[in-house]
Amino acid sequence: MGGLACALALAKQGFTRIDVYETASNLGFVGAGIQLAPNMARILDRLGCWADIEREAIDLKETSIRQGDTDNELGHVDLRYIREQYGYPHMVGHRASLAGSLFAGCQKEKSITFHFSTSVVHVNSFSPKPSFTLKPRNGEPYTVTTDVLLAAGGVKSLVRPQILKALNVHAEVQDTGQAAYRIMLKREEVQHDPELVALIDGDSVTRWIGEKRHIIAYPVASKTIYNISTTQPDANFAAAPSATYTTKGSKSSMLNTFADFCPKIQRMLALVPDGEVCKWKLRVHSPLPTWVHGSVALVGDACHPTLPHLAQGAAQAIEDAAVLAVVLARCPAADARAVNAALRVYERVRKERAEMLVELAAASGRALHLGDGAARAERDRQFAALKERRGAAVPDKWADADVQRMIYGSDCVQVAQDEFERLFGEVGEMKEPAAVASL
Repeated sequence: MGGLACALALAKQGFTRIDVYETASNLGFVGAGIQLAPNMARILDRLGCWADIEREAIDLKETSIRQGDTDNELGHVDLRYIREQYGYPHMVGHRASLAGSLFAGCQKEKSITFHFSTSVVHVNSFSPKPSFTLKPRNGEPYTVTTDVLLAAGGVKSLVRPQILKALNVHAEVQDTGQAAYRIMLKREEVQHDPELVALIDGDSVTRWIGEKRHIIAYPVASKTIYNISTTQPDANFAAAPSATYTTKGSKSSMLNTFADFCPKIQRMLALVPDGEVCKWKLRVHSPLPTWVHGSVALVGDACHPTLPHLAQGAAQAIEDAAVLAVVLARCPAADARAVNAALRVYERVRKERAEMLVELAAASGRALHLGDGAARAERDRQFAALKERRGAAVPDKWADADVQRMIYGSDCVQVAQDEFERLFGEVGEMKEPAAVASL
């Protein structure tokens, strides 16, 4: 998502040659839902691709947080105010719709060229002009030199470790010990079950929580599909993500993992066709000292991978892209020093916010996954106060009004535009360090 958004945002800013290198042979996506928050929608609208996404997305009216084993409602949040307050609703949709609309927008831009089945294998130089070696799946390696290299390769980025090595930094991808099942049930698969039909016909996100586990689910694709995503201990040691970021999961293991959840969940999971259980290993990265080296910058999960509990992974990558387009368009010169300064303005605008949301997502997951004890009792007291309108704090931070205000109410493009001159002046006076201390 970050790479597509970078290409489209740069094209909209008038850049005339943008090459996108993609390891996959096409942009087919494993079926999964995605949350479309207002801060993401605002940028997509400016890029001209929000209307198509919105057309088949579901406008959320509410969220219900429920106890997994009993189905009792712990908390309920009305989301109808979001459109009025932030100018865009909080919607949910199909990941393929988001990617497809961004790709369609890119295809309309003559300045963008896609190179599929092609991987970056080595960065030869970071400055003054980045040089890197590419390997087509069915061809010989070749070298490209460019003005700016934006690395949006996700948590598996091949560029990130090369930047860290050049800076003498040791920071490794961290296994969280958690995994996720991602499941999509078609309407015809649930139509015999009135309770499940009510879920797919609703305008609600439902989260069922339990010790060390939870399930979040919502309708997508004009309510023809019910999207289910889980988080649980990686007891079966899911393989690291493949080229499609997924590995096959075991249906029996999935059912055993949630065996103590309520009958509704048991019926729902039992409907998953054999062989269609997709599993993700959830991995993160400790905060990096920098996202920029020379004329090369990291984007999205390549520099701030996050757990899914705030539904901000794709949104933050798209914010990165929007800010990069602003700072590069405003860069007063094409020389390496100016480009590096512009990229460091991007980092100044984005780094603190993105890393704060990474930590907030992790904290929210810890609160949702509490076992019996005083901490869980306090969490459930907060949920009860929410239901009785005696308190605003929501342990599920995705649904907390103050957190929403901080995330949805911030316009990163406006911040970049307003702050560029000041920040460019500040970073322009500072020489980029050749190396930084090891973490």
